[in-house]
Amino acid sequence: MNDALTGIIVAAGVALLLVLMAVKIVPEYERGVIFRLGRIIGAKGPGLFVIIPFVDRMVRVSLRTVTMDIPPQDVITKDNVTVRVNAVTYFNVVDPNRSVVAIEDHIKGTSQIAQTTLRSILGQVDLDELLINRDEINQRLQQIIDRVTNPWGVKVTLVEVKDVELPQPMRRAMASQAEAERDRRAKVIHAKGEYEAAETLADAADRLEGHPAAMHLRILSTMAEISEERNSTLIFPLPMEVLRLVDMLRPPSDQTPAAPTKSP
Repeated sequence: MNDALTGIIVAAGVALLLVLMAVKIVPEYERGVIFRLGRIIGAKGPGLFVIIPFVDRMVRVSLRTVTMDIPPQDVITKDNVTVRVNAVTYFNVVDPNRSVVAIEDHIKGTSQIAQTTLRSILGQVDLDELLINRDEINQRLQQIIDRVTNPWGVKVTLVEVKDVELPQPMRRAMASQAEAERDRRAKVIHAKGEYEAAETLADAADRLEGHPAAMHLRILSTMAEISEERNSTLIFPLPMEVLRLVDMLRPPSDQTPAAPTKSP
């Protein structure tokens, strides 16, 4: 009786173990790639399904987007400037079967191809292009890496260059260049302001010359402003015609008086 009971318990335990090995539950963000006697059958899930114990083998594959930092890379740009660049890439599995069969570790493979592509692409651009046209470079990196990882069933959705570290001498040179550019712009703006002011003054002078009454009103306004600031100042307005007459009657400065003659 005891042997029979023991046999029943053992059989029940084996049956329970087989059921646990046969029943698989895969969450929504995963797929189970089934291999039967070494040959791939396909991906199953999400949810509950049954496999054949000791005959089928299941490999879980996550379909969620992976955010992976690309380690800092020392890159020599097209204009022979050494920079240190790091980036980040976003990718996910779109074909679980190929991600298991085509490559041993799709995450490590994507990381390696991202590093080599980053060095290759940035070595073909100038430093100014790297600093200015970063969106275009990110797009080129994404397209190239995605083209390589596509046979693995991996989709690269985004690649972003995060930081570009410049050598200290290059930073000083760029700072000097930026300061010189700001000085140049300030001088150009000042010169344009002086030019516009001169044009405005010339136009005002032409208008005042054609309207003597306006000139007198301007003189009176200036006198009122001076008298408000300096009460002890005396102002004697003179017409411009008088000043011109005095200037005309003044002897030329280049004529020197004749030396007196001595009598013998």
